Amino acid sequence: MSLQACADIVRQGDPDRFRAAMAAPVEARRALFPLYAFNVEVARAPWVTEEAMIAEMRLQWWRDVLEEIGRGGDVRRHEVATPLAEVVRGAGLDPETLDAGIAARRWDIYRDPFEDEAHFLDYVAKTGGGLMWASARALGASEDDEAVIRDVGIAMALANWFLAIPALEARGRRPLADGRADAVARLAAEEGLARLDSARSRSFGPAVPALRAAWLARPILSTVARNPKRVASGGFEPSEFRKSVTLAAKAIAGRW
Repeated sequence: MSLQACADIVRQGDPDRFRAAMAAPVEARRALFPLYAFNVEVARAPWVTEEAMIAEMRLQWWRDVLEEIGRGGDVRRHEVATPLAEVVRGAGLDPETLDAGIAARRWDIYRDPFEDEAHFLDYVAKTGGGLMWASARALGASEDDEAVIRDVGIAMALANWFLAIPALEARGRRPLADGRADAVARLAAEEGLARLDSARSRSFGPAVPALRAAWLARPILSTVARNPKRVASGGFEPSEFRKSVTLAAKAIAGRW
């Protein structure tokens, strides 16, 4: 029941990642859905209230869960926390990887801009990069591949961030340290596409279903690199038909 609850949370809160997980073998889903549901819960925690203290408390609740998991004792019963503990402990994951992502999301609570591009890249590295590594590691990824797998997660997080920029700006946020067109194009090409290119020739074995969550990153980043001004207006996300065709082709071919 907890696994189904996790799947439902991902389906409602992160439908693209849900579709990628559904293209994975059933056994892989048992690891992916709790991790993805955890990510949904943490990602939305800062946005469900205008009260900073309440948002901080929501994030702290999940940090406390990870601390309990790390200690190895009892973990509070919860539809996500319980299966998350089983995945983290069963796969020998480092809770600090996930905790770093929670800490980074404190940026979402406040209206302060990123200090500079390095600050922004640290944010996507700890959120998207950390989740990708934890997911891949849970499926058996080698520690030797950690850096490049994190790079794939960074590229994916960057693509998703570009899609979210109109909504972020509408909420009074400054989503990029440098929003000029040439800077946005360079960010998409050098920090997004280049990371995907470096991972393209690698073989990730059983961890491929985790990396498949990034199946939309390349077309999104390519669009931004070619026409960065589209980021401000949005509307450049691949169509549902293209999403389905692309995902099906990758799943059949066993690629990510």
